[in-house]
Amino acid sequence: MTDLQIVRIPALSDNYIWLVHDPVSDETMVVDPAEAAPVLAEADRRGWKIGQIWNTHWHPDHTGGNAAIKEATGAVVSGPAAEAARIPTLDVELSEGDTVRLGDHVATVCETPGHTAGHIVFHLPGDAVVFTGDTLFAMGCGRLFEGDATQMFANMQRLATLPPETIVYCAHEYTQSNGRFALAAEPDNAATSKRMATVDAVRARGEPTVPTSIADELATNPFLRATSAAQLAERRKAKDEFRG
Repeated sequence: MTDLQIVRIPALSDNYIWLVHDPVSDETMVVDPAEAAPVLAEADRRGWKIGQIWNTHWHPDHTGGNAAIKEATGAVVSGPAAEAARIPTLDVELSEGDTVRLGDHVATVCETPGHTAGHIVFHLPGDAVVFTGDTLFAMGCGRLFEGDATQMFANMQRLATLPPETIVYCAHEYTQSNGRFALAAEPDNAATSKRMATVDAVRARGEPTVPTSIADELATNPFLRATSAAQLAERRKAKDEFRG
């Protein structure tokens, strides 16, 4: 159980920005700020000073707030070295196995190409927390814009080895649409049917469905449960065309 304070900030149409505070060191960072205003407002409301920004990949709905937050706070921006040319605000270039810290909380960088060529995730094993950006979603995975199914399958295999209790902080509210596809992909999966009943009720109340957990994804995510790159490719193509 982590003692980090992790705050969900909705942004744009379906993004989540994660504002993370360590009460021991009084340090604060933000993961994938789509925009600056709601982040700065929430940090100010809580009396937190943002010192770092962690980016999982270059897409504007994950980096759009970098410049304004950096200007307002002096925050240091860390993100994927492979995408440095596409993140002009980047200060610290990160590659596989590198670490970043928030106080005494250490995150290991894992390269997860597929959605983008240089996508990374941040795993804090001591806190049982992982920030997955657009690689792993609740009951889904990212579209393969710059990579391929072999890469994404390797990512899924790797994330599946994390402790089941690991809490997954992804960057979008896609759970309901992902779940509808999951039901079509694995119609006999009772765990998915049960989960979707809860998801539908939660969304009907206008409430968020993330974070999720590795345990829940192992039980219900058709991409994390794929047994081969070929099956993942088939499911990803079907999801891209899914209108359920």
